[in-house]
Amino acid sequence: MGFVHLHVHTEYSLLDGACRIRDLPKLVKELGQTACAITDHGVMYGAVDFYRACKAEGIHPIIGCEVYVARRTRFDKQHEFDAESRHLVLLCKNETGYRNLSYMVSQAYIEGFYIKPRIDMELLRAHSDGLIALSACLAGEIPKRLMNGDYNGAKAYALEMQGIFGEDFYLELQDHGIAEQTEVNRGLLRLHNETGIPLVCTNDAHYLRKEDAENHDVLLCIQTGKTVDDENRMRYEPRNFYIRSTEEMETLFAGYPDAVANTEKIAEKCQLEFTFGKYHLPEFKLPEGYDSPTYLRKLCDEGFARRYGQAKPEYRKQLDYELDMIEKMGFTDYFLIVSDFVRYAKSRGIPVGPGRGSAAGSMVSYCLEITDIDPMKYDLYFERFLNPERVSMPDIDVDFEYAERSRVIEYVTEKYGKDSVTQITTFGTMAARGVIKAVGKALDFPYAEMDRVAKMVPMELNITIDRALQVNPEFRSLYEGDARMHELIDMAKRLEGLPNHTSVHAAGVVIYPGEASNYVPLGRASDGTPTAEYNMVQLEELGLLKMDFLGLRTLTVLKDAVKNVKASKGIDIDIDHIDLNDKKVLDFIGAGRTEGVFQLESAGMQNFMKELKPQNFEDIVAGISLYRPGPMDFIPNYIKGKNNSDTVTYVTPELKPILEPTYGCIVYQEQVMQIVRDLAGYTLGR
Repeated sequence: MGFVHLHVHTEYSLLDGACRIRDLPKLVKELGQTACAITDHGVMYGAVDFYRACKAEGIHPIIGCEVYVARRTRFDKQHEFDAESRHLVLLCKNETGYRNLSYMVSQAYIEGFYIKPRIDMELLRAHSDGLIALSACLAGEIPKRLMNGDYNGAKAYALEMQGIFGEDFYLELQDHGIAEQTEVNRGLLRLHNETGIPLVCTNDAHYLRKEDAENHDVLLCIQTGKTVDDENRMRYEPRNFYIRSTEEMETLFAGYPDAVANTEKIAEKCQLEFTFGKYHLPEFKLPEGYDSPTYLRKLCDEGFARRYGQAKPEYRKQLDYELDMIEKMGFTDYFLIVSDFVRYAKSRGIPVGPGRGSAAGSMVSYCLEITDIDPMKYDLYFERFLNPERVSMPDIDVDFEYAERSRVIEYVTEKYGKDSVTQITTFGTMAARGVIKAVGKALDFPYAEMDRVAKMVPMELNITIDRALQVNPEFRSLYEGDARMHELIDMAKRLEGLPNHTSVHAAGVVIYPGEASNYVPLGRASDGTPTAEYNMVQLEELGLLKMDFLGLRTLTVLKDAVKNVKASKGIDIDIDHIDLNDKKVLDFIGAGRTEGVFQLESAGMQNFMKELKPQNFEDIVAGISLYRPGPMDFIPNYIKGKNNSDTVTYVTPELKPILEPTYGCIVYQEQVMQIVRDLAGYTLGR
C-alpha cells in the first residue's frame, strides 16, 4: 500500500517551515513515495517552484494550502473574538480548484487579514468546487471542539463541511506522540463511524528528516524572538514533524481503516497541471473600426512620419518587418499597452527615460515614442529584443521620474481595473552575516561575540558561509578551533538562504486579462497594496504581462535642472533635443567632472573618462559598454587604437566594417551578432 504526504510546510511557511523545496521531492523519491503536497500556512508562494521541482524528480505534485478560517466572518476583527483562527487544509483537484483556492487565499489578505490572512465559511461555500478539504491539525475547528469536550459541536461542523465538499471532505488523523492527538483521533474515528466521512492520515511535516528537528527549533526561536533556553517558548514536541516513511505511517495508523490508502486516492484526484508559455495578455481597448494590428500600424505610421519624415526605403522596410513579426508573435496588444501609459506620462509632464535595454533596438518602440533612441542611427537590432526564432514575451523596462512613478501605476490601475493590476512579492532571505547573527541570538550568544563572528564574512555580493570559510583564514581558524563557534556556524549554514520576510518588488507591475486571482494568489504589502505571490520569473513562465515601472531619481534631477535654468536664465531647454556632441560638455566629462552624471559618476568611471577623453557621444557610449567585467580587458587596446589608428589590426578583412568604429575591439552584443551573421551565415534571430 502506498502513502502520500498531504500536509507539508516548505520554507515558504516563513520561519516555521524548513522543508526546502529543492530537496523535498528528492527525499520523497528516496522514500519510494510517488506524490507529495505543498500546504504552506495561508500562502501559495512556493506552488510553482514546488511543481517544477517535483516534475524534475518524477514526483506527482499536489498544490494546496493550509488556510486560516475566521471564527466568525473574515470581516470581523475584534481581538476578543477574532484573534485566533482555525486551520483547514485545501488541495487542488484541477484548474477550477486552483482558481478557487487562489481567489480565497487572495481574499484572505485583501478582505480578511487580521493577525493572519483569513477566509470564512461564506467563501468556502461559494468556492469549494475542485477542492479537497482535510480537517487539519490540532488547530483545526473539529479537533478544537473535540479537545473542548464538544463532540456534538464537532459533529455538526463535520456535517456542515461534508455538505460543502461532499465526498471530498476528510477527517485528518495525526500522531506525533502528543497526548491530545490520541484523544482527538478517538473522536475522529467515532465521527467517521457515525457519519461515514472518510479518514485520512497525515504527518504535519515542518522539516525533512528527524535529525533536522534542532534546526527547526532554532528557526522557531528566530521567528518568535526567543532563545532555546526559554522554557515558555513555542516548540514542536515530540520531534516527529518530518517527512515520515510509508512504513512509519502504516505502523502508526494500523488501527484506522483506509486512512493510509486514502492518501493515494486523494493524490489520484489531484490532477492540476500548470501551463507554461501560454500568454495571457490584457485586452487593449481600441477605437471603433480598428483591430489591434491595424491600430498599432496606424500609430507607427504617424510616429514614423514624425521621426523620419521622408526617410530611406530601408527604414520603412524595417518598420514593416517588425510590425509583421510582432503580429505573428501575438504581441500587438503589448506594444499598445506600453505606448499608452508612456504617452499618458509624457502628456502629464512626467519625465520618461529615453530607453533602457534591448527595447531600444526596436523601430516600433521608437515610432511609438516608448524609446527615444534611433535604432537605425546606432545599428541596434530588433532581434536582440524580440527573436522570431525563439518566441518569448517582450520585456520593456520604462524609467519614470521617481516621485511620479506612482501616478503612472494609478493610471494603469484605473484603466484596467483595480482587480486586474498588482505589484509583485519579493522575498528577503537569511544571508550569511544575517543568519549568523540570528542563530547566535537564538542560541543566546552575547551580541558582541556573534557580531564579531558575522563581520568575519567578507562584504561580497552573494557571499555564502562556505565561501567565507574558504577565503577568510581567520574565520576558518575560529570555526575549526572553537567548539561553540563551530556549533553556531554549522547551525547558521543549515538555515542559510531560508526566506524570512516579504516585501514589494521595487519596479514590477503585472496587468492581468481579468481578475488577478484567476491567475495567481495575491498577498498584500504593509500599506494594503495587492501583490502577486509569485516572483517575476514565475509570472513570466505563466505567460502574464509583467513590466518594470522604474523610478529613476536622475530624471527628477534633469527636470529640476530645466526648471532652474528657466527660472535663473530665462532659457527654455528641450531635454529631448540637445546637442549630444557639445564640446564643453565633452571636455567636462574628459576631465572626470561627472559627479551626478548617470552611469559616469563612480571613481573608477571618472578615471576612465580622463583616460578616454571622449570626442563625441559615441565615445561615451563605448566607454560605458567597455567598463564592465569582460569588455574591460579591451580598454587598453581601445584607447591605444583611438589615439593611434595604425595600431588597429583585424584577424580578417571582413571584420573591418564591423569593428572599425570601436578600433578593432568587440564592444557591443550587436557586433557579435553582426560578426556571426556576416562571417558564418547565421540569421540575426539564430
